[in-house]
Amino acid sequence: QVQLVESGGGLVQAGGSLRLSCAASGRTFSNYIMGWFRQAPGKEREFLAAISWSGGGTDYADFVKGRFTISRDNAKNTVYLQMNSLKPDDTAVYYCAADISGSSLFQPARHPEGYDYWGQGTQVTVSS
Repeated sequence: QVQLVESGGGLVQAGGSLRLSCAASGRTFSNYIMGWFRQAPGKEREFLAAISWSGGGTDYADFVKGRFTISRDNAKNTVYLQMNSLKPDDTAVYYCAADISGSSLFQPARHPEGYDYWGQGTQVTVSS
């Protein structure tokens, strides 16, 4: 069992920044692929970014490249999402997720079905 808890969401003006954190517990964390997703009202959950167990591999959705940065600190069992240049369209509930499949290759899933565990979400609201 893996427990994930997001934090760091809040209200920010357009052009501002937030850093989200996801704390993991319950099982070995360092070899998991970690991902970030978001879900706006009435929309499907969409992929944002993923990071390999080592932190050396990252994958981003095209619409966040250059604005969002994913990182992880395995010693702290925490993954981060730094979000810059935020737009009103970024308003959503943000979720972190863990893929525990343990593949030797970095093959991050871009669909929610590729992840095994999820946090409860943290609200990000970007005002114009």
